Amino acid sequence: MWTTAKQQMHGHHHHHPRTTGTASTRHHMVFRSKTHGDGRCAGLVTRASSTDAQSGGEKKKKQPPSQMLVYVPPHPLVKHWMGVMRSVDTPTPVFRSAAAELGRILLYEMLREWMPTLEAQVQTPTGSTADATFVDPTRPIVCVPVLRAGTVLLDQAQTLLPASITYHVGYVRNEENLEASCYLNKLPEKIDPNALCIVSDMMLATGGTMVQVIKDMVARGADPSNIRVLSALAAPPALQKLNDAFPGLVVYTGMIDAEVDDKGYIIPGVGDAGDRAFGTQ
Repeated sequence: MWTTAKQQMHGHHHHHPRTTGTASTRHHMVFRSKTHGDGRCAGLVTRASSTDAQSGGEKKKKQPPSQMLVYVPPHPLVKHWMGVMRSVDTPTPVFRSAAAELGRILLYEMLREWMPTLEAQVQTPTGSTADATFVDPTRPIVCVPVLRAGTVLLDQAQTLLPASITYHVGYVRNEENLEASCYLNKLPEKIDPNALCIVSDMMLATGGTMVQVIKDMVARGADPSNIRVLSALAAPPALQKLNDAFPGLVVYTGMIDAEVDDKGYIIPGVGDAGDRAFGTQ
């Protein structure tokens, strides 16, 4: 089992992180998978609105690495772009643009409380001094898009994260046994364990590709607690496989669909995201 939640509840107390700005509301969801006789996987989801963040002196407790967290931001633009991507009438340029916009929103959400910052003071043009918060430039940020479609979700990454480093990996799935094999690996020999690593793939259907990518990154030095997954759409088989392999993993996705068919496609899904993003068949 994995949890789609901002943070887990322990006992009767819910500790809130200290933040600036207004409080935000997200969904807390506990997702339990159930497999049908034909091999398809459906999910039972419970939702409850909750206020995630509020100002105060309490610090957020570190998430125990016993259960994977899956974030599905309840943002209207997430729902809008998912709707555009789902439609069979959406042409390739619009599909690709929608996926890029979705990736940007999910990336904002992912970085909001994860990106390290430094506190400083600056002098303003009025001659006054003001407190300022800056992104810590000493903390490496590594982006790992999975070809092909994973690159689309990170189209805006260089704008949001100009100091990030991108390493591409390419996997192809055998349509008969649904096993993924690597055909391109541009990961460095060593990955700084202190680096914040973002791995993107458009679809998390069976989970085989993502598990292989993360295992390879960990073998090269990446700290699993510093790895986050970005996807447009996810399904229970992939989430269960990722949870089994990396219990402390954090996933950001636009939607969780309940089924995967015998060809490995998410249902209702968006079809073949790579073909639709690049206009191929």
